[in-house]
Amino acid sequence: MDDQMVLKGQIGQLHPSPEAKPPDSKPSRITGSHTENSEAGEILGLRILKRHTSEDESFQLDVSFTARAGITILFGPSGAGKTTLLDCIAGLTAPDSGRIHAGSRTLFDEQRRINIPVPERGVGYVFQNLALFPHLSSEKNVQFGLSRLSATERRERTDAVLESFRISHLRNRRPSEISGGERQRVALARALVTDPCVLLLDEPLAGLDTRTKSRIIDDLREWNEAHCVPVLYVTHSRDEVFAMGERVLVLENGKLIAQGTPHEVMSAPRLETVAQLAGFENIFDAVIVQVHEDRGTMTCRIAGSTVEIETPLVRAEAGSQLRIGIRAGDILLASIHPQGLSARNVIPAKILSLAQRDVLVVCHVDCGIDMEVHLTLAARDALHLQPGKEVWVVIKTHSFYLMAVS
Repeated sequence: MDDQMVLKGQIGQLHPSPEAKPPDSKPSRITGSHTENSEAGEILGLRILKRHTSEDESFQLDVSFTARAGITILFGPSGAGKTTLLDCIAGLTAPDSGRIHAGSRTLFDEQRRINIPVPERGVGYVFQNLALFPHLSSEKNVQFGLSRLSATERRERTDAVLESFRISHLRNRRPSEISGGERQRVALARALVTDPCVLLLDEPLAGLDTRTKSRIIDDLREWNEAHCVPVLYVTHSRDEVFAMGERVLVLENGKLIAQGTPHEVMSAPRLETVAQLAGFENIFDAVIVQVHEDRGTMTCRIAGSTVEIETPLVRAEAGSQLRIGIRAGDILLASIHPQGLSARNVIPAKILSLAQRDVLVVCHVDCGIDMEVHLTLAARDALHLQPGKEVWVVIKTHSFYLMAVS
């Protein structure tokens, strides 16, 4: 379709008939092919504004970015605007203003009155609930978006993508007859068989075990190395960010608040939202008590307590307020008072609770403030830890991350 065409009325329907519509109102793929309209390695670019207003609240998505071929992670708390952003790219939601383009194709342009219908955008979309057709086999689910092709072309494309995602043996089985990981593979195959110019993934691997996730991620990455399209991948999993992402975009309240490589964004967060998402279980308000420029540190007091800690030095004066983050896995516990340590923070504490989560022990201690500590099963048993036991909390100075007060 010519990008300059002015489109009026409703955005194109996702499903050809009510009988074919899956149980969810959103599809797991959007039909179309980019092979005639774009080049390998294209770029997704957008600058959009979308407002949602209700009696209870108002929300505004206002973002601008580009995503090159490869996997870009969309990260942020619930309600940040991640799904709204994907829906705007897919055409399920029309922005109030702005522009969206994939390679040389304009998908949406409010000023030029361009709004390409959903089936013609060539965008693949996989949702968390997958929305597979329960009455169709895996093969028929995958073929659903290929109705415009000849029977030979449909068969060739389907066979190739089923083999690529290792599900050829499932072609005659319905979704209820296969495992969760296999259903995820079928949904991905259905999105990719149309040769999309952009792939949108909204938490597609949620609920799967680590081993299954890893295998699917490897297959998805291999597919994208061959096809070179921008992939936007929504996840709340820090592990998935580091396993998949070449770039991370962090959304909060409809705004893009951080972006960069996973290491840049997640390892040295400067904003509390990023710190929480990056796995900082302990975040406290604090005030600077004293600055030690000669040794590159400062003493801070945790708000609402008498607990004082030594942190890295920042450009601030005594009396300034800040936020302090510490990962639960960076805190050590000692059953006797430690001696001769390089760690500058040794604080007496009492164990409040212990809870085992698989091979991890989550421990809460009272050291004047409630801190969460992560331990191995071996450490718990070797130290004979139990609620009420007196311990010492040990934290290195540079394990603290300092953030501005929001």
